[in-house]
Amino acid sequence: MNEAGTEGVLLDQETLHGRLDDASPWLQEHYRTFRESMLGERGGSPFPCYFGIEVEREGDMLYAACESTTDPAALLRLRDVLLEYLDTYPDHADRAPLAVFFKPPAGDRGEAHYHERLWHVLEFLHVHDPEPWPDDIPTDPDTPRWEFCFGGEALFPTSRAPFYDDRKSRYSPVGLEITFQPRAVFEGITADTEAGERARETIRDRMGDYDGVCPHADLGDWGAEGDREWKQYLFREDDDASPDACPLDPTRDHPKAPDALLEPGAWRRFADGVDADAEAPGAAGIGDD
Repeated sequence: MNEAGTEGVLLDQETLHGRLDDASPWLQEHYRTFRESMLGERGGSPFPCYFGIEVEREGDMLYAACESTTDPAALLRLRDVLLEYLDTYPDHADRAPLAVFFKPPAGDRGEAHYHERLWHVLEFLHVHDPEPWPDDIPTDPDTPRWEFCFGGEALFPTSRAPFYDDRKSRYSPVGLEITFQPRAVFEGITADTEAGERARETIRDRMGDYDGVCPHADLGDWGAEGDREWKQYLFREDDDASPDACPLDPTRDHPKAPDALLEPGAWRRFADGVDADAEAPGAAGIGDD
């Protein structure tokens, strides 16, 4: 953790703060607006998720910056960072989410762009996951106990993006932002516990105050009949610009990518222009950011 640089490496808060002055302007602005939303107020109301406030205030959050949502080298570096994070977070803090800031695209992009890019990133990670999909998690997204898995762990990736006008708790003015939280950190506060039920009621009440609109219709609880986890990763605002079904179609077939691309540091093969024939499905970009 905390290798040189600010992009494509896993950073704790102290290190990120110490390097921001030398970071890319987009990363400086991304983190500034992120921190302000976590620790500030909107219309006198604090950010809805008090867990997010606490980890940012106490310095327990971990961070990564990714230079692209499409470039194979950048996404393989993100893959390596996410694997390192899964090894690191249990010893870092009781709750230590990973906030990933993506370099923004050129020009204004609409809602459809961010849905497409989020699911491309998750698909890329799935294809280049060195670990198989966990046996206890279904692969069908249209089931209540499905969730995204990577590195042998179930994860809850929540996203923020620039297209939200009213739902400011999901608004990121700079570009796409994904916060990964392992399912393990929710132990003791799941929907089927008294503490979890209280936490959800508090967060939903605060969400209404902060956003000024009702909580999203797709907001649900993992494992609850009728709720679907994937819909919560990036809330839809425009039905015509958002997917009707989960764009990710995970399978238990493993591995999906060549062994050479599953090794740590495989991003250098693309950064150096080496062995382009080694690309697996999902390795190539879907367009420049």
